Amino acid sequence: MARREPRELKVIGTKRITANMHRVTLGGEEMRDFPDNQEGGYVKLNFPQRKNGHIITRTYSLRFQRENEIDIDFALHGDGGPASRWAVECEEGESILITGPGPKTLVNHQANWFLFVGDMTALPAISVNIGQLPAEAIGYVVIEVIDEADIQPLPMLADLKVKWLVNPKPGENAELLDKYVRSLPWLDGQPSVWVACEFNCMRNLRDYLRTERGLSRDSLYISSYWKHGGNEDVHRDAKREDAKTLVS
Repeated sequence: MARREPRELKVIGTKRITANMHRVTLGGEEMRDFPDNQEGGYVKLNFPQRKNGHIITRTYSLRFQRENEIDIDFALHGDGGPASRWAVECEEGESILITGPGPKTLVNHQANWFLFVGDMTALPAISVNIGQLPAEAIGYVVIEVIDEADIQPLPMLADLKVKWLVNPKPGENAELLDKYVRSLPWLDGQPSVWVACEFNCMRNLRDYLRTERGLSRDSLYISSYWKHGGNEDVHRDAKREDAKTLVS
């Protein structure tokens, strides 16, 4: 169960992973009761704002976990938001409050084949998912990045076909991932599909995968991690309204 009270962690190190991906390693005394095996789960980071003292919360997946350390990868969209700004500017020894971890979402390893779709915000969770697949897994991985320099090594399997799509302006072409996924040959047998991306892109893909391909909730995890032109509060409200349309 996720810890409800925030824990204070220290910045142990930071480094640029690719042109637009920055990694921050956190640790410290309050990592002692952090549960094991949480790679791919999520935590919420709390950023105090200097101007008004308000706390802004942002959600991020855990990329790596070691004894008393976690790595969080930040996709830098160039919007100068509080999370990406903190990730780039933070220094060793600096503190941050986090809550969690929350649960990870994994594909069904009993499926006949797999499809992973996401943008850079989903790369940590997709990487963890791939790393836990059986060696004989087949299927597709489709990832949108800002620049070719953002292509990074994945824990690849021989029969997973990977496609990197470059979109210099994330969120402005909500059809890019959707069009490519629709062009993929649909494989035989039962798939397990994992999708996370921008809100409008997510809705396009959901329409295809649920309506046209007829995937049930048991075969499909699909979520939006952010919304173009809006902060996390705007995104949360959009997700809430969108959920109403699915049950109406």
